[in-house]
Parts: sequence; structure tokens; C-alpha cells
Amino acid sequence: MDKIADKTSNTRFLYPPIDPFEQCMIDVGDGNKIYVEETGNSEGIPVIVLHGGPGGGCSPAMRRYFCPRKFRAILFDQRGCGRSRPHASIAHNTTWHLVDDIEKIRRHKKIEKWSLFGGSWGATLALIYAQKYPERVSHLILRGIFLMTQNELDWFYSGGAGKFWPEEWERFVSMIPASEQDDLILAYNNRLFCGNLSEETRFAQQWAAWENSLASIHSNTIRFSGAGSYARAFARLENHYFINKGFLDFDNYILSNMKSISNIPGIIVQGRYDMICPPVTAYSLAQHWPSGQLRMIQNAGHSLSEPEISVELIRYLDQLENIER
Repeated sequence: MDKIADKTSNTRFLYPPIDPFEQCMIDVGDGNKIYVEETGNSEGIPVIVLHGGPGGGCSPAMRRYFCPRKFRAILFDQRGCGRSRPHASIAHNTTWHLVDDIEKIRRHKKIEKWSLFGGSWGATLALIYAQKYPERVSHLILRGIFLMTQNELDWFYSGGAGKFWPEEWERFVSMIPASEQDDLILAYNNRLFCGNLSEETRFAQQWAAWENSLASIHSNTIRFSGAGSYARAFARLENHYFINKGFLDFDNYILSNMKSISNIPGIIVQGRYDMICPPVTAYSLAQHWPSGQLRMIQNAGHSLSEPEISVELIRYLDQLENIER
């Protein structure tokens, strides 16, 4: 889960924009090609950026967290979204496909060990990758924690968050007949995959607008869902993952496997007023991760672009450079 368009309004904490020094499409099999870019210093500290959603795609704003002289930042669009192809496709698209894609990128780039930087669904993916390949991970830099549990899905799609944003919740729910409102993920699934492009796009934009409306503590209820093609990929992929419980073997899968990465250092940056991924999840993760530092940001919501969240992430990345060198 994540804000579908990261429009960084306060840039004074971020590094100047810099173009990638390499862009490519990597064939990962199953008819999928993923877009990958590198920015910064080719000899710098390697870090891979895992975007949210699923289905959000990477953006130029994400490059700006990494000092271009010190870091070798690798960004990519996960299967089905952004510049990866096929667009908005759920075929051969599961958590485990994405984990394997990350590992293929590492081998393709000939990187022995790297840090993982991810927020929301990107944090989910970072944790699962680290649990499968702990020897390949040097640090975890996580934000807006989402662990793909039923409690989290219930909070956001069964009315918990809606109690704080009743007007937006009403818009989201009113798209669905009363007889189907007991399972909104399923009801939207039936419409996002109905085969009618205009109908899929209409419901996708509503799905995206509900999430985006709650992304920032400074939200003024201006609704933004993104372009139709973008929202369609975002909504279809997110819904596909949620209806399949993240393709994990059981609920609380990530917390149950934290022992495998207990010695990997890292940070959790969490907005105190995150309405999409409530802070209790970040707190639970910290309780299971002795090498992880929890930084609760008092005046922040979910979005990566919240100023104090940006400050804390960059502060840790500056420390990371000193540790790595």
C-alpha cells in the first residue's frame, strides 16, 4: 500500500534531481520485462529501492533520498506497473515472482550485498526478500510498515480507517451494491477484472482515490487517482495481491520469520498518524527485530514525502555511509 503518486512538495531536505546513468529492460521470464534504472555513483554504496502498492511504480522523486556522490541507487518498476511490461497484468505476478526478480537484478548488476529501501508494500517486499536471502542484505531502511496481514486489510477495507474519513469512505463504498459491501476487496475485484476497459478504469480510479486521500497528514480531501492507465495498474495489482493475502503461507508470516534476519541492522520510520498503515504494526515489527531502530514521527502520516519522514530517512542514510565505509 502506498500513495500512488509521490508529489514531493517540500524538497529542501532532498538531494537535487539527477538523471539515471543507466536504464534497461530485464527479461525475467514468463513474458515479463521489468524496467530498471541506476542513479548516483556506480562505485557507491549499493541500495535497491522498492516502491509501494503493489502497482505504484518508481518515480524520479525516489532518487532524491540518496546522495549521488555516495550511493549507487537502483530503482525498478515491479511486474505489471510503471514502464514494465505487460502493463496491468497479473499473470505470473506474485510476491515470490517479485522476490525472485529482485535477486535477478542483484545478479545482473553483479552486486554481492546491498541495502533495501522500501515503504509500505515496499517494506513488505524488503522484509520477505531479506528473509529468503539474508546473506545478501546489509541494511533495511523501512517506512510506513505494512506486513500483509488480515488485520491490516480489515482496517483499511472494512471500515476502520473509514471512521476517520467518513466522507471518503462513503464514496468508496457507494460504488458497490449493499449486498456486496461485506467484502469490498472481492466486490472491487469483480469489477477491476470484468473485461470492460472503461468500467475497470472507473473502479480503479475510485480504488486509488480512497487510498490516496488518506496518504498525508496534510490531506485537504483533494482527490487524486492518477491517469486512468496508471490507476488501473495500481488498483488491479493491489487488489490481486490483497485478495490472495500476499501469496503468503499464513497470516503473520513476516513476524513469524523475523529470527532469520534478527542480526540485520536497519530502521523503521513510521508516521504517528498514518491512516493507511497504523503505527501498531511498526511497533510490533520493532518488538520482533532487535537490530532494528524504530523512529516514530509525531507529525506525519503515511507518505514518503512527509517532510519529517524525509529528514529521518536521510539522516539514517548519512549514518549508513559512515558504517559502510
